[in-house]
Amino acid sequence: MELIFKFIKFSIVGFTGVIVDFSVTFISKEKLKIQKYIANSLGFTLAATNNYILNRIWTFQSKDPAVLVQYGKFFLISLIGLLLNNLIVYLFHGRIKLNFYISKGFATIAVTLWNFFANYKFTFRF
Repeated sequence: MELIFKFIKFSIVGFTGVIVDFSVTFISKEKLKIQKYIANSLGFTLAATNNYILNRIWTFQSKDPAVLVQYGKFFLISLIGLLLNNLIVYLFHGRIKLNFYISKGFATIAVTLWNFFANYKFTFRF
C-alpha cells in the first residue's frame, strides 16, 4: 500500500512537472522558435529539476545529506527518461506523423513509469 501512495504522490509531482515541461517546451518551440527536440529537452530538464525537489521533500521525504549525489542519480535517471522521451516523440511524431503534443503525452506516460521505479529503487532506495 505504501508503494501505491508513493506512486500517487510521485504522479502528482509529475503533473506539476508536466505543466513545467509543456509550458517551457511550448514557449521555447512556438514563441522562441527553438528546434523542437531542443525545446523538448529544455522543458524536460527543467521539469526534472522541479520534480527532484518536490519528490525529495514530499514523496520520498528524503533526509539524505548527500543532496548533490542524490540529485545526480535522479538526473541520470531523468536523462535516460529524456532519451526515451525523445525516442517516443520521434517515433510517434516523426515516423507515424501523430500530432507533436499527443506524441509528447504518450512519451510522458511511458517515462513517468520508468522514472518512478528507477528512482524508487536507485535514487531513494526503498
